[in-house]
Amino acid sequence: IDLPAPSNISAWWNFGSLLLLCLIMQILTGLFLAMHYTSDISTAFSSVAHICRNVNYGWLIRNLHANGASFFFICIYLHIGRGLYYGSYLYKETW
Repeated sequence: IDLPAPSNISAWWNFGSLLLLCLIMQILTGLFLAMHYTSDISTAFSSVAHICRNVNYGWLIRNLHANGASFFFICIYLHIGRGLYYGSYLYKETW
């Protein structure tokens, strides 16, 4: 398939799509964790332990959510940095 694409496109342009993917992952894992979490001061820690130990793949969901937050900020800084480096804010069509 030969689709039109700009000649100056590079790997730096993937971080906007990664941001969307990461945001969707954060929302889904956050909703799942919120279903099993209790925010009472006496049971909050035990609910997190319950998620990690007793819920199927709860440890994986929690780690995806925790590391996904860091990955989101890495992607957003790279996305903003790319926009500043290439001067994307100067084009009238952007706004």
